[in-house]
Amino acid sequence: MSLRHAILGLLDLKPMTGYDLKKTFDDTARHFWAADRSQIYRTLGALHADGLLDEHVIRQRSRPDRHEYRLTEAGSAELDTWLRSPAPTELPREAFLARVYFAGRAEDPQLVRKLVDERRALLRRRLDELRALEAPTTTYPERLRAMTLRNGIVHHEAELSWLDELEEAL
Repeated sequence: MSLRHAILGLLDLKPMTGYDLKKTFDDTARHFWAADRSQIYRTLGALHADGLLDEHVIRQRSRPDRHEYRLTEAGSAELDTWLRSPAPTELPREAFLARVYFAGRAEDPQLVRKLVDERRALLRRRLDELRALEAPTTTYPERLRAMTLRNGIVHHEAELSWLDELEEAL
């Protein structure tokens, strides 16, 4: 998946500004996709230049103008094409697991315990954040989005369980 398609998908839900997109990523999609503000704005510019988005400038008196983006017909078609295309195999990259994998060279069990403690704290924070997200389930699209949230929760819970196993193995 590319940020390009994630943005098209979110803008298919409703028109948004770059600021709104960042907030939406953080509030609804961070369990499967993260993006920083500069990546979002860069991608919005490219999508607009490619004719996949329309930009509507909303003038404001006491604040900078808002630039709200909407899908064009071409943007909607691009999103449909992506949705119907085969999903590529995405190989994971996980810095934490790489550190655990190579930590034996230090011959220092405390190093691994520190890594585990830091990871557990991070996962617990993220799990709390995910559990706090609102996930309406009235419509079919809402149920699908809620199930992606559930996937994020289950993955975090599974990794926390695995961390317990790792500690026992030490």
